[in-house]
Amino acid sequence: MKTILPALTTCLLFCVQTLAATADKPNILVILADDLGYGDVHCNNPERGKIPTPNIDRLAAQGMRFTDGHSSSGVCSPSRYTLLTGRYHWRTRLQRSIVGVFGEPLIAPDRMTIGTLAKQQGYRTACIGKWHLGWDWPVTKEERPLLSPLKQPDDEAGKPNKKAAKDGAAATAEQIAAWRDIFSKPIAGGPTTRGFDLYFGTDIPNWPPFCFIENDRTLGIPTEFLPAEYMVKNQASNQGPALKDWKLEGILPALGDRTIKFIDESVAKKEPFLVYMPLTSPHTPLAVNPEWKDKSKLNLFADFVMETDAVVGRVLDALEKSGAADNTLVIFTADNGCAPYIGVEDLEKMGHYPSGPLRGYKADAWEGGHRVPFMVRWPGVVKPGSVCNQLVYQADLIRTFADVFSMKLPDTAGEDSFSLMPLLKGEDKPIRENAVSASIGGTPALRSGTWKYIPAPGSGGWGKGGDQSQPVQLYNLAEDIGETKNLASAMPDKVAGMKALLEKLIADGRSTPGAQQKNDVEVVRYPSAPATKRKAKAKK
Repeated sequence: MKTILPALTTCLLFCVQTLAATADKPNILVILADDLGYGDVHCNNPERGKIPTPNIDRLAAQGMRFTDGHSSSGVCSPSRYTLLTGRYHWRTRLQRSIVGVFGEPLIAPDRMTIGTLAKQQGYRTACIGKWHLGWDWPVTKEERPLLSPLKQPDDEAGKPNKKAAKDGAAATAEQIAAWRDIFSKPIAGGPTTRGFDLYFGTDIPNWPPFCFIENDRTLGIPTEFLPAEYMVKNQASNQGPALKDWKLEGILPALGDRTIKFIDESVAKKEPFLVYMPLTSPHTPLAVNPEWKDKSKLNLFADFVMETDAVVGRVLDALEKSGAADNTLVIFTADNGCAPYIGVEDLEKMGHYPSGPLRGYKADAWEGGHRVPFMVRWPGVVKPGSVCNQLVYQADLIRTFADVFSMKLPDTAGEDSFSLMPLLKGEDKPIRENAVSASIGGTPALRSGTWKYIPAPGSGGWGKGGDQSQPVQLYNLAEDIGETKNLASAMPDKVAGMKALLEKLIADGRSTPGAQQKNDVEVVRYPSAPATKRKAKAKK
């Protein structure tokens, strides 16, 4: 008994300390929309926005709306990396483009994420939605070609039978056997190895495998290629293994259901929770459910924005019903700007401008590529109906959460993250002096105060335009939010200073105070080398 009592006392003391450490800390809900432009949210764009977003607008009205919030990139995988880790994606191997189909993990196993940070504080954590940061897929080199319909019998000229793939050729017995082997195994390297207790989602909704994944397993074994009817009109974009009768329209509602279930379970268990909810919408597939089709009177993308807003509303209503809303920090943002291929020109003719007053769209280094919706609700801390015009960044989440937990991040975590806490508490002073986003091609867009520097003549992405006679761009966004007046030739000293600042941020391996860190690979300077040389360097 004498030996049991001290051990029991120690155990009870530990439990009391743990409860005390988490009792006054808020739950956290991070909702990340996909391809939602700054101007697609009505409260950001009341004069030139025609899509109703009442639930997102309500969230903004109940908290703080940021007008100068940014993602790390004009495309998705890099932005997700930065949001989760607080580190610029261009410090990794992914300095251009996105993680490919059945790609390898981008987040290193030992790197802290918002999930691992919260778990250290006793939080129950979940990632529900689109991951798109790579997995260690249990696919051998020999099996990989069997995942593509292009490996159907070649035509008479010996070329891949692309028509057969487009027409939805049936999977061969060899392919089905390989899929049975691949998708019956655990999938390593995913969200549950990067700080999340639970994962549920489709990884990438418009890419294979076309099925849900729960934790490290597919829910079911794909047995056919996705039918050709899903490969048109902004639906799926990569034909591959699919469950029989897979319906793209079911994805978004299922994410809402699972998030609500996780919140309710956590509240019932009286466990603090962090939910990272990376929505699959309004990115393609534009798989709009019947009750939302034609609701916007604009186009299918606008309908999908409205359906996305409704799912956000469902989750927020469920949070309220659970009784946890008053003690939950909610952040809503998007991974990049609106994709131009969803009918942007037609929307603009009808009076809706997805980028609002900004230049460019998804993939661009211009503001429309990476200035995104960004709002925070935190009852009792954030003043309802407040608006903040300070520069903020999705990288800032991890240090903000560390402040919430009264934790100091190690030098090897959150190297580019600044705490939002002063702003959330009502201060109106800059928390960061600079930030770097990038285009899909890797062209950086450096902010320093209100100044913006792009070391390229164009968007660096899909956007057309720009004076090709001027090799760099310099804008004062305080006076020219639309990036219409390139001041580079008139202000060479300012250009030189911005270039030097960018070089310093690269060389230091961080933009926050702390010990110098190494980038994972050499950071390629765009567009100083031809594309072929850039690719070669990036592989080193």
